[in-house]
Amino acid sequence: MKNQEIKNKIESILLVATKPLKISKINDLLPGVKKEQVAKAVEELQTKYNHEESGLRIIENRGVIQLTTSPDSADVTKQFVKDETTGELTKPSLETLTIVAYRQPITKAELEQIRGVNCSMILRNLMIRGLVRRKENKQSLTTYYSVTVEFLKFLGINRVEELPDYAKLNDNINLKKLLDPNYDDSIVIEEKSETEPVIDETVDIEEIDDAPATTLSVNVYH
Repeated sequence: MKNQEIKNKIESILLVATKPLKISKINDLLPGVKKEQVAKAVEELQTKYNHEESGLRIIENRGVIQLTTSPDSADVTKQFVKDETTGELTKPSLETLTIVAYRQPITKAELEQIRGVNCSMILRNLMIRGLVRRKENKQSLTTYYSVTVEFLKFLGINRVEELPDYAKLNDNINLKKLLDPNYDDSIVIEEKSETEPVIDETVDIEEIDDAPATTLSVNVYH
């Protein structure tokens, strides 16, 4: 793979990433590309972005990198984030939030398979609002998304099971078949697998403890 192609792919990954990424993770996403090639590409991208004429920065710290905005643009980006986190949710955001609520814990890949579109930016927005959180399964290194206690408080419920038709929609066979082509609805599973990730809905929200208060109009069921 040529150097320019490697840089293009890394740029794309950093743009849609919802969190800082380990360079080793980027290596895993680029099979056949050597660590030295990735390191060189990252260095060249930093040269491209990290100057006063650019509104973006690529920050690297101990093998972790992230695409961020320039400090010079802090005033306008803060205002934008404020506007985005205090207004009503868009229809795509409501759809995403509904799926997370009824299907949690859910991976980003599963969510995108259901919606049919990339959900990176929407998930980031929902986490900033304090409505969705993520948790990584340390054994599988898979990231799962679930709704937060703040989401439950806003709707005035104690558990997601209190959502309208929760049991019916959570156990939807069509969704199970969509997410798992090998799913056999003739087999009734009595107990959950011991390896299935369990997310405690009472755990503190990760990474967004300082998220601003949210004024929303949320209808999670149509």
